[in-house]
Amino acid sequence: MINKRYQKAIFSFFMALLMSGIMSLIISIINVGIPPNMINIWFTGWGIAFVISFPVIILISPIVEMMVKLVIKSDVSNT
Repeated sequence: MINKRYQKAIFSFFMALLMSGIMSLIISIINVGIPPNMINIWFTGWGIAFVISFPVIILISPIVEMMVKLVIKSDVSNT
C-alpha cells in the first residue's frame, strides 16, 4: 500500500483521471458525434486532458480548500 502522506497526490491523480475521462468523452461526442473511430478520438482527448488536469488539480487544490472553508459554516455549540 501507499503511504498516507501521499494521500493528496493520489486523490488528485484519481480525480484528474476520472474527470478528464468523463469530460473528454462528453466533449468529443458533442463535437464529432459518434463516428467509427470514436475510441481513438476519445483516448487522444483523454490523454491530453489528463496531462493538463493532474498538475492543475495539484496546483489549485489549496485554493479550492480555502474557498470551501469560506462557505462552510463551522459547528459552534451554544452550550
